[in-house]
Amino acid sequence: MFRRSSRTPADPLLGKPASYGIHRYLQGSSNLFEENRLLKLAVVGLFGMTAVLGTVIYTSNQNTRTVVVPFGAGGDLYVTGNKPSEAYLRAITRNVVSLSGTYSAYSADRQFRELLSIVHPSGYNGMRDSLNRLLDELANNPTLSIATYIRSDQPVTWTDREILVPVEKQRVIGGVIRKFRGNLRIRYAIDNGRFWLTALNEENFDVEPR
Repeated sequence: MFRRSSRTPADPLLGKPASYGIHRYLQGSSNLFEENRLLKLAVVGLFGMTAVLGTVIYTSNQNTRTVVVPFGAGGDLYVTGNKPSEAYLRAITRNVVSLSGTYSAYSADRQFRELLSIVHPSGYNGMRDSLNRLLDELANNPTLSIATYIRSDQPVTWTDREILVPVEKQRVIGGVIRKFRGNLRIRYAIDNGRFWLTALNEENFDVEPR
């Protein structure tokens, strides 16, 4: 059997000068202070890294775009920075020509409201007033209808600010059809990946000989 020692542990300060205890206490306090300082630096560094990573993730999410291709559409419809793809411009051209150029007394109001939804605030009032004049004309002539087609014998051209579209327009009122040919100039801007219509003008329209 083992015996429990009855001896009391020796005092480490026994026989030491008084300054030894003070020195040992200060040394221990200094070590503890250094450890606390290192711990604080580690915590601050961890918070800093978390903030940086959070900023990177947030920025990445803000810059990530999901390209939704309309049903039945083909080609690459996308905007890189403020530069749209050719397929995107062709699709938006067809949409603008359809909304602004093919309508009747029954469909014009809905179409014009949809068209105004992509008009830039800088040109909104002027475009709205122009479309309202067309609505007044349709109200006075309920049999009036307009159909506009992009001409296949002439190229559609564009720059980074406008699209020039050769079109043929058919105006029907009271069973009488008149055809016109000219150009539709679509002025636009791309802001944060969004298409904005800034102006819409018909140019050089002449009545087509019968």
